[in-house]
Amino acid sequence: MSNNELYDVIIVGGGPAGLTAGMYAMRAALKTVLIERGIFGGQVAITKEVENYPGFIEIGGFELCEKFLQHAKSYDLEIIEKEVVATEPGVAYHSIRLADGTVLHAHAVILAAGGTAKKLNTPGELENFGKGVSYCATCDGFFFRGKTVAVVGGGDTALEDALYLAKITKKVYLIHRRDAFRGSRILQQRVFAEPRIEIIYNAVVATINSDAGGVNGISLKDTQTGESRDLDTEGVFIFVGFAPNNQLVPAGVKLNTTGYVITDEKCETSIAGIFAVGDLRQKYANQIVLAAADGCTAALAAAHYVETRKAVSA
Repeated sequence: MSNNELYDVIIVGGGPAGLTAGMYAMRAALKTVLIERGIFGGQVAITKEVENYPGFIEIGGFELCEKFLQHAKSYDLEIIEKEVVATEPGVAYHSIRLADGTVLHAHAVILAAGGTAKKLNTPGELENFGKGVSYCATCDGFFFRGKTVAVVGGGDTALEDALYLAKITKKVYLIHRRDAFRGSRILQQRVFAEPRIEIIYNAVVATINSDAGGVNGISLKDTQTGESRDLDTEGVFIFVGFAPNNQLVPAGVKLNTTGYVITDEKCETSIAGIFAVGDLRQKYANQIVLAAADGCTAALAAAHYVETRKAVSA
């Protein structure tokens, strides 16, 4: 690897979208490199159980990610485990700048940086991160065995993790700001049937309270009446959605009002040769199978783009 090396495709991000893009790019005989600074698999790697990926009735999130990674490696995909700090569009080629100063060049770039858990931005949240506040039940649930915890959110992740925590804790408060959950019907049915879960609708967390030992309670505000109430809880697990990791999206690429990248059906952005996939891209739903589909689509489109570029310059 050197500053003068020119790739056909550079993939930024090693989640399901990025790894699938790597597989298809290698199958298209493109000179490809995938760059990932953290955990391969992204958010999926910290998911305890996956029940909706075709071909697997049930599989652990980390195990599924390992299968993605090993599959990509089976094509001899080059992988660099370093941090990317900038995407720099160009005329002849695009460039990716790494934190160590290395600059890589490619005809096409596939951005697969994923998303990050949203924060409540409520008093006591940041101060108690790691001291009772968590965004990953499978990562931190073990520390709350036999204790009382609160889960905040109403989507699939909140419901899944409330069910997971109900298996190991004494009690789970499931708090949602609306009067109905957004999560899938099958997960709602499981939540309703779980005696250790107490559902609190129409409520938001006003403050997260703590003492020297960490979180010891939360204060809720009723969204309809404005009334307040306090709950004793030793843990708060927050699942209120994700924000796209769009820091590496270059200026000139169109974003929607919530920061997701706007693409065409080929996953190509408003800058030719730069593609966005997975949780970074605006689309109807964010699912593992859709992220993988994005990776496939972008790689096939990138292959066509690279071939066209080479034919013009030949």
